[in-house]
Amino acid sequence: MRRLSSAPSMAMVLLLVATGCGAPGAPNLAGDGVAVSPVWPPAPAQSRIRFERSISGPGDLGIARPLFRRMIDAFVGRGDERFVRPTGVAELDGVLYVADPGTPALWILDSSHNRYARIDEAGGTRLVSPVAVALRPDGAVFVADSVLKKVLLLDRDGKLIRVAAEQDLERPAALAFDAAGERLYVADSARQRIAVYAADGTLNGAWGRAGALDGEFNFPTHLALDRTGTLLATDALNFRIQAFDRNGRFLWKFGRHGDGSGDLAAPKGLAADSAGHVYVADALFDGVQVFERDGAFLLAFGDRGTQPGQFWLPGGLFINAQDRIFVADGYNRRIQVFAVVAGAGPEPDQ
Repeated sequence: MRRLSSAPSMAMVLLLVATGCGAPGAPNLAGDGVAVSPVWPPAPAQSRIRFERSISGPGDLGIARPLFRRMIDAFVGRGDERFVRPTGVAELDGVLYVADPGTPALWILDSSHNRYARIDEAGGTRLVSPVAVALRPDGAVFVADSVLKKVLLLDRDGKLIRVAAEQDLERPAALAFDAAGERLYVADSARQRIAVYAADGTLNGAWGRAGALDGEFNFPTHLALDRTGTLLATDALNFRIQAFDRNGRFLWKFGRHGDGSGDLAAPKGLAADSAGHVYVADALFDGVQVFERDGAFLLAFGDRGTQPGQFWLPGGLFINAQDRIFVADGYNRRIQVFAVVAGAGPEPDQ
């Protein structure tokens, strides 16, 4: 992992709201021309995380554009449809959902049915800055638009069901949906708090304020629920992860600012696997670190670059029921997918 200055600076703040573009990388090749999938840690250590694939748009999943669309695109000089700056990602039953404020649009990629949708408006409202997504078990999708100051609920086909959250929102940055309690959690980075909305969009409460004490925030940017229902929050400029129960009661925290293994420099997306390990993407380290719930550092994967397994300002992070790890690699304009090596989950880095 690259060593970085530990002094906080305005650059860290800018990273949290940065925009831009990058280029997807080509695969690494062995001497015989066969593609090699990166693994972490590298040999001779036991591999625990394996790169699987990179997705820059529908074509990378073998989804063909309809003939009529190809004809129109050719006429106007438009090439293959690709992500521009993906920041949020989720997956359910093989369907990939990507929030892309660079387009701006929500992408829904369904390779099993050879179809995709690029949703740039819903119910007559144009998306401006769709930054985060969360899913209901039935496949309906919540989309947070930080400029519209609202969260929209769409069906599987991207059609508007209703506005899921709007009351008292200033800058919605992250989402998590608790199916057990039918509650939607929204991190509001401008108001330094987490708001809770009922199924009908009613604001049911909120917690947090600006500060560094337990339960306080300095730019909450990402949320995730682990398999026990614990809500995890990235408290970005306090350089820590905080955990809460379903009612907002503070449970625990970990993290410290620094430039070494296990430190947090610009923490962003986070998720938890089936074993309870917490994964945190870091936009300054250009990688993902894995921790125990108590904050014990286990391992890291990725570094800066455009090759498979490398990142350029990673943001959103999602882990599905099969422990596939999806990372929004923002400036490389792609989603990267990783897997835990069978029988070899994350353990302390030696």
